[in-house]
Amino acid sequence: MDAEKNIVIVGGGFAGTTLAQALEKALPAPYRVVLVSDESYSTFNPMLAEVVGASVFPEQVIVPIRQILRQSRFIMATVYDVDYERREIHATTLAGPRKIAFEHLIFAFGTRANLSLVPGMSEHAMPLKLVGDAMFIRNQVLRRLACIELEADPALRRRLGHFVVVGGGFSGVEVAGELADYIHSVKHYYELVHDDELAVTLLQDANRLLLELPEALGRMAAQAMTDRGIDVRLETRAARVDADGITLEGGEFIAASTVICTIGTKPNPLVERLGVRLPLPTQRGRIETEADMSVRGMPCVWAMGDCALVCNAATGQPSPPTAQYAVAQARQLANNLLRQLAGRDTRAFSFVARGMMATIGHMKGVAQIYGISVAGLPAWLLWRAFYLSRIPTLGRKLRIFVEWTWSMFFSTDITHLRFTRSNEADGAHRDTPAASPRTQVHSIGDGVAGMDVAPPVGRAPEAMPGVGVRT
Repeated sequence: MDAEKNIVIVGGGFAGTTLAQALEKALPAPYRVVLVSDESYSTFNPMLAEVVGASVFPEQVIVPIRQILRQSRFIMATVYDVDYERREIHATTLAGPRKIAFEHLIFAFGTRANLSLVPGMSEHAMPLKLVGDAMFIRNQVLRRLACIELEADPALRRRLGHFVVVGGGFSGVEVAGELADYIHSVKHYYELVHDDELAVTLLQDANRLLLELPEALGRMAAQAMTDRGIDVRLETRAARVDADGITLEGGEFIAASTVICTIGTKPNPLVERLGVRLPLPTQRGRIETEADMSVRGMPCVWAMGDCALVCNAATGQPSPPTAQYAVAQARQLANNLLRQLAGRDTRAFSFVARGMMATIGHMKGVAQIYGISVAGLPAWLLWRAFYLSRIPTLGRKLRIFVEWTWSMFFSTDITHLRFTRSNEADGAHRDTPAASPRTQVHSIGDGVAGMDVAPPVGRAPEAMPGVGVRT
């Protein structure tokens, strides 16, 4: 591999895969694209809330990277160092350590969920960043409903049935709406659970939801969610999360056994590791770039997506960490790389967003497209049409379309997925806690077998290092 002229991309999310697709069609010989990611698939993060609500299956929001790429080389590996002088990256692969030479290196490895913004959140709340997070939350909902049926204490039953979402941005609004829909759809399977024992609360510290959209749409979304029974609390900030619920800044306590966090991100640990060896200019954990997305002071190194601080020439402001901007950056960076290889001047990143949209529950949504505000069923249909168009491969588009159509007319799935292997099955029941609703047996993850004990609010397992962005 050392003899190859590699354009190495680190990260397999929206930005990385879009860049690889754009380059592999136009790169002159002898250059080739090598995409390195510690996950073998790319996650379609905007649809994670739909996985929580069982509107789609988890495998339908992930796409194998090898299926996306046609001519590029894909290596499943975790990058731990870059030797800039020798022009090679050091990575751990399934076959052991490897060195990968590069002519140009692009960082596109995203960010991580940040659970340290509120005391107790890292111990007692669940993030929604990866497919495993979405499946864990869905399993937790089903465990709570099953536990309520077996519990006699009325106060504990209500606490078990209370689901609190922290954050009123796109992720928070969409997962709260999906949760409300899911609970309404499956509760008839749990005959001993009463309607007044189930509740979804959405906390937002601003005076309206969806700050990225016009104020009227944010207020419309809040009203629509309130009409569907979701308790939307504006200008409400969480002060502490514990095993029994959330304490608000004013001192009020909300009893809830399940807390979902959709606020805050933190830098990918790779930025800090690379900063030890490389003169990476960073600001709050994001790699600062020049206008054309090259890294300042490091020829042949570029950065884009969530991990990069890229100024948008169209607005004069840093690009927001959304999928729409990540895709636009990838396309512009592909053009810049081709121009540089041809000895031409590169261009500054400039992009005008076409619009933003969010679902707020079954057949309801809000959107702004080219300055036009849309709400209700039309916005919901636009959301689905747009994201369906963004799903790679015709086969996946068709599968998701069929699943969406099916869910409009039939009950959603209530399967609690577990991954107990045959050699562990004999001891499964022996290890199950017998009495307490505070401990739940669960197993989650792709190929992860066995069981572990969850705390009362279902702390999610430590996020595996994946690459993804959120819109």
